Amino acid sequence: MTVKRIVANLNTEDPGALAGFYRAVFGLDLLMDQGFIATVGSDANAPVQLSLASEGGSGTKLPAISVEVDDLDAALKRARAEGAAIEYGPVDEPWGVRRFYLRDPAGNLVNILCHA
Repeated sequence: MTVKRIVANLNTEDPGALAGFYRAVFGLDLLMDQGFIATVGSDANAPVQLSLASEGGSGTKLPAISVEVDDLDAALKRARAEGAAIEYGPVDEPWGVRRFYLRDPAGNLVNILCHA
């Protein structure tokens, strides 16, 4: 058996609007929209990972999802332009990542990171 993908499912009353937020901040494509569910993503290959944790690190709350980017400053600028609440950082962590947390419009805590 081979795992082909793992998808995070975030609860929201307005899937289309939340998809718009993730498209604007991360440049993702709308892959599917069935009204009750909208899926955004990229055709680029992404590794399959599942993190299991008791906290978010550095004493922070555990985020619902983590998104690795290649330019943290650009992601922060786009998040602020979308009105996202920045809850933590940006900060250089001792384990070699630079990151910040934001709250998406549905209230989900999201970890945005890049490797140093």
